[in-house]
Amino acid sequence: MGKYKSYIMFGIAILLAFVATVLIINWIKMKAQVKEAAPLNTQEVVVAKVDLSWGTVLIKEMMETKPFLKSSLPGGYFSDTSSLVGRVLISSVKANEPIFESRLAPKTVKAGGVAAMINPKKRAIAVKVDKVVGVSGFIHPGNRVDVLVTLASGKASTPITKTVLENILVLAAGSEMERKGKEEKPSTVDVITLEVTLEEAEKLALAVTEGRIILVLRNFNDTEDVLTKGMTIPTLLASYSNYGAGQEAKKAVTRKVVMSQKPAPKVEKNVEIQKPTSLKPSIFIVELIKGTKVNELKFEKE
Repeated sequence: MGKYKSYIMFGIAILLAFVATVLIINWIKMKAQVKEAAPLNTQEVVVAKVDLSWGTVLIKEMMETKPFLKSSLPGGYFSDTSSLVGRVLISSVKANEPIFESRLAPKTVKAGGVAAMINPKKRAIAVKVDKVVGVSGFIHPGNRVDVLVTLASGKASTPITKTVLENILVLAAGSEMERKGKEEKPSTVDVITLEVTLEEAEKLALAVTEGRIILVLRNFNDTEDVLTKGMTIPTLLASYSNYGAGQEAKKAVTRKVVMSQKPAPKVEKNVEIQKPTSLKPSIFIVELIKGTKVNELKFEKE
């Protein structure tokens, strides 16, 4: 019996492993059946069939419905394509992406294009730019820019560059064909469309007419306006120079000295202060103070 003991223990271990394997497989099958039996809570949602750009007027052929989990859907979705026919997109939508109310213009807007993107009480103005002015093509719709204008000596008393508009929204960035001079073939010119108020439109129109404009791209989180004096040639040439710093330091010292001087004591006008001082036994001196003027009067003793 002793020599068969190891074989008996080995057989029992194999049997226990087999039983455990069968139980685990049955448990996995039961869990899978429970998952398959549980119904998914889905909702049909309108999505774009193809990539749609902003300003597009929606038609039924551009949209379809697909099931989405209700628990993962934010508010503002649509479940019927017919309810979106004729609406205008104000932001781009990718293929298979849901179309939400936040991406649509108001129901009163029926025409597409840039007009659907403009906020109330604002205007859209287009300016022609080159690769330098347009920041080498890195300006896209939704970006914000500052507008600088450079006026040459013929347009101003001295050449100057000044920031005239800040934090301006870019509505569109594209190109158009333009024929210059006697060119046989038209060339491509970049056009940037900006959203401005009427007063800002007047500034931009004058800047384009009288000088050369430059667009400066801003960070999305940078919305603070910066006040500048503008850049002239003397100021430009004084950059990285000790002269400007020395002059400022001198002015600061002068201001400090002036401010450190104590103001003169206030003295009532037309007040006479008698200060007898005897030079000789028969002469008296009286100081007469009028405002800041001091006069001495001599009197002889009778």
